[in-house]
Amino acid sequence: MISLPIRDKSGQEVGTYEFDPADLAPGVNRQLLHDVVVMYEANRRVGTSATKSRGQVAGSTKKMYRQKGTGRARAGAKRTPVRRGGGVTFGKVTRDFSYRLPKKAVRLATRMALLSKFLDGQAVVLDELSVDAPKTKVVAGVLRSLGLDRQSCLLAIDEYNADLWKSGRNIADLRVSPAADLNAYDVLRQRQFLVTKAALDKLRGVSAE
Repeated sequence: MISLPIRDKSGQEVGTYEFDPADLAPGVNRQLLHDVVVMYEANRRVGTSATKSRGQVAGSTKKMYRQKGTGRARAGAKRTPVRRGGGVTFGKVTRDFSYRLPKKAVRLATRMALLSKFLDGQAVVLDELSVDAPKTKVVAGVLRSLGLDRQSCLLAIDEYNADLWKSGRNIADLRVSPAADLNAYDVLRQRQFLVTKAALDKLRGVSAE
């Protein structure tokens, strides 16, 4: 069983949260996590770098001078790759690096990433977090009270909250995400994982008491 203290906004312990690790994942497969992170990184690549081949360079295709009688080496068009300003031989072309792993593998990797945060002591359970209006100061104060203000952090909430998202978007290295939108890349990329009790219940698939 995994047992973690539940903390309030001021950082005080107000209870204990216990759950079976199997509720999240049967274990942590490092190879699967690696494969999924590589997939997300590949999908982030733009792939727009490109160079012009001899067929794309502006200029005439007319032969520069006659084949024989000049005493010079034979030459064709000015756009040939051997000349300055000509095309590039086997140059880069625009390409799409994205690909997808099976959905079941991606979902399992997300749950394994979550489990790894609890096993590595990088997870904090928050009793509840709500704001009446977009207020960065409130969220920043919570992070300071929990000692998470100097590290990158992922804040997981039970459902999308526009005010809460706006309150955290100006804080460096903080990412706010609903529990349903979490993925392995975001979980592993941030050093600390801050999750509300309601969001953790939803991740485990149990109803909030």
